[in-house]
Amino acid sequence: MASLDALVAWSGPADPALARTLALGTAAKGWSIGDTLVHLASTDQAAVVAINDPEHFPARAREHPPPSPGELPVVWPRVREELLGGVQRAHAARARLPWFSLPMGAMSFATARLMEYWAHGEDIAGALGLSRPPTGRLRHVCHIGVQTLGFSFVQHGLPAPAEPVRVELGAPGGGVWAWGPPEARNTVSGPAAHFALVVTQRRLAADSALDARGDVAAQWLPIAQCFAGRGQVTDPDRAGLPMPG
Repeated sequence: MASLDALVAWSGPADPALARTLALGTAAKGWSIGDTLVHLASTDQAAVVAINDPEHFPARAREHPPPSPGELPVVWPRVREELLGGVQRAHAARARLPWFSLPMGAMSFATARLMEYWAHGEDIAGALGLSRPPTGRLRHVCHIGVQTLGFSFVQHGLPAPAEPVRVELGAPGGGVWAWGPPEARNTVSGPAAHFALVVTQRRLAADSALDARGDVAAQWLPIAQCFAGRGQVTDPDRAGLPMPG
């Protein structure tokens, strides 16, 4: 969240410089920076409902109108503070939280929010002509990407593969993050940042430095997605579309 705030100067709702920033278009067709931030804020509002009133989700979540771009500097910090505190309480209670796709444990819920913040943050950074250095927090995004391998196939009408895939990624600052059995015949390797961009559908697998070996791995990367809803990145003209909340 802090890294996203650093991209946008929250000086006040009436600041003309902020208004110009919010109006900038992103690589997601039809989405400005303001649209992207409103999407994140509105899904944070829904997340607070999921924590505080899980029995009446999603009906209650849809009762909250999304804030306007101009309201973001005032409304969003309060929502995020409530969300962070709520996730901590839910984790302590070992609660499962409802969502628009599937219920999740509190830690998975928090990781999914982090993933969406990071992916949309990449859209915003690109619109501003900036790049963000990857950090160790990227491991959480990569972990979701690995865990949703079977889900990616099912989302595209394909049977989930029975064979495992070994994933070895170069971590920011050195070292390797690895998942899957070392003896697996199917492997994916390359920079962690590239893998995160691919599984959040911010970059085509063919345009990344990832190396896929084996039929399952080669079939997985072009359709990989770590979010609910049918992915779009297999069409190069539609790469970088916003993720469903």
